[in-house]
Amino acid sequence: MTIGNNVEPMAFDDAPSYKGNSIVLQPEEGDSYWQPAPASGYATIKVSPENCCSNFLSMGVQAIGEGGYVREHWHAKHEEILFCFEGEGEVLVDGTPHRFVPGTTIFVGRWVRHKITNTGSGYLKMTWTYLPPGLHEFMQSVGEPRRPGEPEPAPFARPANTVEIEQKTGFGPKIGD
Repeated sequence: MTIGNNVEPMAFDDAPSYKGNSIVLQPEEGDSYWQPAPASGYATIKVSPENCCSNFLSMGVQAIGEGGYVREHWHAKHEEILFCFEGEGEVLVDGTPHRFVPGTTIFVGRWVRHKITNTGSGYLKMTWTYLPPGLHEFMQSVGEPRRPGEPEPAPFARPANTVEIEQKTGFGPKIGD
């Protein structure tokens, strides 16, 4: 059999040495971190250069606490895809509000301002995919280690060097609280 321009297909056992890897993580698997106020809740890192051979993205699950929000911000060198799968919220994109409910997907390119607010009861749960990687480092740096099933800690403040951490992980200059 031939494919395309008369190129013979590779046998499955003949995968090149640079073949990528795969990982499968169940809902509570991955490094997880309690997040400081004002977002509160937690973030679980699912995919990053630390656990797979991709240099192109990081991906995680974030649960924003009731009444919490991710302050308005932008990314200088990164693009982000957000996907809501539980709860109810609002995403402000360049000043325009949008409902953020299960099934909503949002793409924000470089320098696009965005803020995510939990407007419902319980957690607002979403995935984030960050290209190139870096958001996982932010979550690790500002958060406190979390073990599945443990009680949520009392709200805690962001580290004093949060702006420095943001700059190292792809955020643009600070624009929101």
